[in-house]
Amino acid sequence: MSASDAFSALSIAVLTVSDTRDEASDSSGHYLCTALQQAGHRQADKQIVKDDIYQIRAALSAWIADENIDAVLVTGGTGFSGRDSTPEAVSVLFDKHIEGFGEVFRAVSYEEIGSSTIQSRALAGFANNTVIFCMPGSTGACRTAWTRLIAEQLDSRHRPCNFVGVLNTRRGH
Repeated sequence: MSASDAFSALSIAVLTVSDTRDEASDSSGHYLCTALQQAGHRQADKQIVKDDIYQIRAALSAWIADENIDAVLVTGGTGFSGRDSTPEAVSVLFDKHIEGFGEVFRAVSYEEIGSSTIQSRALAGFANNTVIFCMPGSTGACRTAWTRLIAEQLDSRHRPCNFVGVLNTRRGH
């Protein structure tokens, strides 16, 4: 096995954005923590914040500045109802947007939930060479995002390309 074929475990934080969930009822955040660990990554941190632009930005900004965190998975606040404000909170932090994530997420989600997928404002991008994926708050949507998109892009062995090489340039790996 060559070095390029070796798995590179990442340090990943999980942020749940919700006005109603707590640690006991955060099934989506728990799913993401379990999935990333089963894939061989390390859970760096997990937080739940209210759907408030400044609380979201505060949590993310700390993780973006932490050179030991490679990726952040954000669940919740991507719809159109009530105080949903994850895209507004997060997109201004991006140095580069990953337009394809939202596009492909909605395409694969369409197979599962039909036209309701257009109510998702899922997005992703890089901030300080930390990759951030924002997905809806439902556990099903998190499962779709993880299994159909994110897991492969955070796997150094995935070909023809993945995001691990970009992440490793900051960390000097």
